[in-house]
Formats: sequence, C-alpha cells, structure tokens
Amino acid sequence: MVSGRAPVIGVTACNRVDDYVSSVERAGAIARVLEVSQSPRALLGEIDGLLLTGGGDIDPVLYGEARHPAVEDAEPGRDEFEIDLARRAMTADLPVLAICRGAQVLNVAAGGTLVQDIPSATSTDVRHRVEQPKDAVAHSVVVTPGSRVAEALGTIVTRDRTCAVNSRHHQSVDRLGVGLIASATAPDGVVEAIEAPEARFCLGVQWHPENFWRTGEFSPLFDAFVDAARQRAAARAPDR
Repeated sequence: MVSGRAPVIGVTACNRVDDYVSSVERAGAIARVLEVSQSPRALLGEIDGLLLTGGGDIDPVLYGEARHPAVEDAEPGRDEFEIDLARRAMTADLPVLAICRGAQVLNVAAGGTLVQDIPSATSTDVRHRVEQPKDAVAHSVVVTPGSRVAEALGTIVTRDRTCAVNSRHHQSVDRLGVGLIASATAPDGVVEAIEAPEARFCLGVQWHPENFWRTGEFSPLFDAFVDAARQRAAARAPDR
C-alpha cells in the first residue's frame, strides 16, 4: 500500500449508499457522497477516485435503443450526471470502481450498449437476481488471468479462475464501450466485469462486493481501488 494522506472517494448517491461508504472507509479513504445537482467538471478537481454505485436502469435512449418494458428507471438526474462524470473521470485517468448499475454506466459512458433484460434476451439457468440476503452467493464468475480485476481480487479467485459472487441485476453489458474489455463472465456468458487495460485503475463489476464489507471477502478489491486513488492524490499534491 502506498503511504500518504487518505484519498477522497466520490461515491454516487443511491438508496443503499451506506455499504459503499463503509467499504471505501474500511480501505482507508474518505468517502464523499455526490449529488446529481453538483458539477461533474468541478468534482474532478475535488476527488481522487470515483465509485459508481448500483441502482435503477439507464434510459436506453442514452445508448440509442428503444425501451424494453422491463426497464426500471433510476432516480431523476442520475443517468445524465453519472455518465458525464464517468466520461470525465476516464478522460482524466481518475481511478474508477463501478458496481452493478455503475458498471453499466461506465460502459454506456464509453459508447457501449446494454442487454436491457437478461431473462427475456437469453436462455439461462443462472440466477442473476437474488435479492436477499444481500451477501447470498448466487453463482460463480470466471475471471480472465492477468486482468486488472484478477489482480485486484487476489486470492479470492480460485485455482480454476473462478470467484463466488452475489447478484442483483437483470441487465448487463452488451456491446463493449471504446477502450473496455470483458474480464469476467458468468457460466452463461453474461459479462460480469469490464475494465480499461490502459487506465490507472478503471474497472466495473456486476455483483455487489460492498455488501461484504463487514466480513472482508472483497476487501482486496476496495484496497486496490483506494491505493490507486492514493497514488493519484500523491502525484497531484503540489497542485492542491
């Protein structure tokens, strides 16, 4: 871990924000919950990392598709605010960790598209939506060796390159955004992690690692994210 001041992580507001905040604080960061009324351009100069949180679905018009009946809208203003913020973060090489909806925001911000409803778009026996308990294991994912997500997860990934995850989503990445690759998939082929290989730290996961902050199964993921934010903060220190 790189020494230095605690980095400030911007956490996008959502209905279940507490676990996200606790996860980054446990990793040694200062969490700052962001509101849609704030300026994405101004925020880029005030935070050292960005955590895109879960929630409702992105309006399909924002990635050029007609709306499926199963789409469940997010809170007003989230789509535009978070897509703008994600684009600016990627351009500035700000460390980004994107979770569930957040991974979808990241992909759309990079020009990608989404599967709007997994159950009606695919034939699968994999349970991608297990609401309770929050940390219930739903299925495993296969992690690409040598990927940033594999490196960040560390020993969580088994010798057969799998990792057990929880799951609460009905959408997923379809066409990948520019500069992004898929680095983990479910047994049915649904994309479960994406990343930008050329970035300092930019990855999204479709499951909810924040729900495990008390028991620490996914602490290495948050540690790696916060460490990347700390490195960026140290590099920018003279400018602040």
